Amino acid sequence: MSWQPEIEELQRRRELARRMGGPEGIARQRARGKLTVRERIDALADPGSFREFMGLAGSGVYEDGKLADFTPKGSVEGICRLDGRKAVVSAGDFTVRGGSAGGERGGLGQELPSNRRALEWRLPYIRLLDAAGGSVRSFEDLGRTYLPDGNTMSATDVLLLSAVPVVSAVMGSVAGLPAVNACLGHFNLMVKGMSQLFPGGPPVVKAALGYDVTKEELGGEQVHVYQSGVVDNLAEDEAGAFAMIRRFLGYLPSNVWEMAPRGEPVDDPCRRDEKLLSVIPRDRKRAYDSHKVIDSVVDQGSFFEIAPLYGRARITGLARLNGYPVGVMANNPIRGAATDVAGGEKVMRLIQLCDTFHLPLISFADEPGFQVGLEAEKKGIERAGARLVVITCGSQVPWATVVMGQLYGVAGQCQHRTTGMFRRYAWPSARWGSMHIEGGAAAAYRREIEAAPDPEAKRLELEARLEAIASPFRTAEATGQDIIDPRDTRPLLCEFAEDAQPILRSQLGQTCVPYRP
Repeated sequence: MSWQPEIEELQRRRELARRMGGPEGIARQRARGKLTVRERIDALADPGSFREFMGLAGSGVYEDGKLADFTPKGSVEGICRLDGRKAVVSAGDFTVRGGSAGGERGGLGQELPSNRRALEWRLPYIRLLDAAGGSVRSFEDLGRTYLPDGNTMSATDVLLLSAVPVVSAVMGSVAGLPAVNACLGHFNLMVKGMSQLFPGGPPVVKAALGYDVTKEELGGEQVHVYQSGVVDNLAEDEAGAFAMIRRFLGYLPSNVWEMAPRGEPVDDPCRRDEKLLSVIPRDRKRAYDSHKVIDSVVDQGSFFEIAPLYGRARITGLARLNGYPVGVMANNPIRGAATDVAGGEKVMRLIQLCDTFHLPLISFADEPGFQVGLEAEKKGIERAGARLVVITCGSQVPWATVVMGQLYGVAGQCQHRTTGMFRRYAWPSARWGSMHIEGGAAAAYRREIEAAPDPEAKRLELEARLEAIASPFRTAEATGQDIIDPRDTRPLLCEFAEDAQPILRSQLGQTCVPYRP
């Protein structure tokens, strides 16, 4: 006797699940210019690689003991391959109850959810978020209300951060717990003109605070990519978002127990770029773009910037040196260079990312110090600076700093680490100390300046005297600091990245300090 009738029933249920929220829900999704959840997975994954799990979960309507209708759960989950490497993906389906989990059943015998599978299988975890969070409609489904206990689920999401790469893509209007999940990752992004993010949307704001606001005004890209820094990158469209996800994950291992994959070397590790000899202006009041330095040193075309539109005085991202993945950070004088709260947050996340996934860290330093002024004080620059000191001192990843220009104060101190594999090179253009000679002289010699017949002439005289002993070569005489030809930077850093590999292999596994977003 054949089991063909049951196989046909299985096929029927799969087809019902593929209907998602039905024709009307799909039409609304497309009217917003958005792909459906299954189209998104097809666009993200290697062709034919997606293997769905929990695909039969949902709410069935039965007549005479037979399935008459079926509403799938508000997400699609499974394992796929990205450039040949496996990852777990969970994608919200806004066509089904706005991606809400309301009405779904669970309990005894419940299969492992996608985040738990990623943790247990040690695979990268990707969230394609398009969900409105909880809904009061679920109260009717349950016949009661309930005590919030979401941390039963979120505890796994926290564990993931110290075990596997996690990416969250905000693909639509995302609220409630999914909005928090957007930040429980190592990288997140929005899609231009399509994504919004908030704990509660405009109706909730109206009820709580009494004013009207649009979704875009409340939580669009202008808020979160440019101002709050809650979201790292902005994709031009959905295809761009999927390309960003694949590229980011390409620099990282599948989990913290594995080495990051080395790319095929495509650039001469001994290449010396002549432009580096003149990239730093002799006039220190002239700014320059540190992106040009990064591009001249790392493997050509390999730099992937993270959070390029926020905290722009600091540059952070991932790149390759002779094929080896590395973290990269730099001060950016064209955007002010001084580390402010926003820039410091970016740097702290990058250090944690490199420490968690065992990537060497390269810093191009031109640090005038922590941002000063009233606005910096209002934002808590001292506490941000203290946190940066803690994270720097607590890191263990191999770290190389190239001092291109200024290196002053405690912010300059955060470009150095006294433990583990650390290397520092300086260019002849470098200057350093506890503070700038300009301004510092006015404070240190205030009485002498005020007592002089010509205070301004005295100040200039003192500054000139101090400048005469500020040469980095004088420091090298006393400390042994290595000063290099800027054109030698790439060969030296490629060698550093290679030398770091045995150290990194010895550090595999979870770090003693867990990753915190």
